[in-house]
Amino acid sequence: MKTLKFYKNLCKLILKGEKNITWRLFDDKDLQVGDEVLFVVKETGREFVKARLVDIKEKTLGEIDDSDFDKHEKFSSEQEMYETYSKYYNCRVDENTPVKVIEFQVLEKIS
Repeated sequence: MKTLKFYKNLCKLILKGEKNITWRLFDDKDLQVGDEVLFVVKETGREFVKARLVDIKEKTLGEIDDSDFDKHEKFSSEQEMYETYSKYYNCRVDENTPVKVIEFQVLEKIS
């Protein structure tokens, strides 16, 4: 089964139902609508949710619009967004970097 890692602070938002969209750059897992995926706490490796991917839009970071921030964490600026994702992926990202905007539905919380 495919897995997606989330930092601990984002896991809390998912568990509370405040986050149901994730953005993924450089998709090496070939994520597709309908996939059932295990969500893992990045810092500990612990599985915390089983989810289904219900919608995927492919665009560039420069094409991100307000609707892509619905149920996704916000940034104070585009620069902060690029810096955050550069840190996450350990490479420089900018407005031309491809991104998958993925909406998911939590199927099961794993204790």
